[in-house]
Amino acid sequence: MKLAGKYILPAPPEKVWELLTDPVRLAKLLPGCERLDPDGPDRYKAAVKFGIAAISGKYAGTVEFAEKKPPHSMRMKISGKGLPGFVDGTGNIELAENAGQTELRYTGDAQVGGMIASVGQRMMEGAAKKIVDQFFAAAAEELRKA
Repeated sequence: MKLAGKYILPAPPEKVWELLTDPVRLAKLLPGCERLDPDGPDRYKAAVKFGIAAISGKYAGTVEFAEKKPPHSMRMKISGKGLPGFVDGTGNIELAENAGQTELRYTGDAQVGGMIASVGQRMMEGAAKKIVDQFFAAAAEELRKA
């Protein structure tokens, strides 16, 4: 499954970078995230709960930041397993200043398997888009408060 999008966030790239790379703040913004604990340099153990259609459950996995070029770009790797299945993905994030705000562009690729994959590609893409939209709406709100 391919993902891509663009968001305008109400802060300069340096502030957006700080938010995206702070595990405490990041955990509060990720839909369904229960924990994000350090597990080495730029690597975190995650506990997440979410569902799609009638299939929901808890996932344990990792989030890793790589190829960091502050405050302009990075690559994220995610991996998670749970009773409903698994998810593995990579994503690229690029930040650019835009009139005192930040234009954030992302591209990603995710593979899912198990029961969760049975909901179908169209529903998976819609659910993934909704999760990403919720995350960036929460990030924008957090940046407005700061």
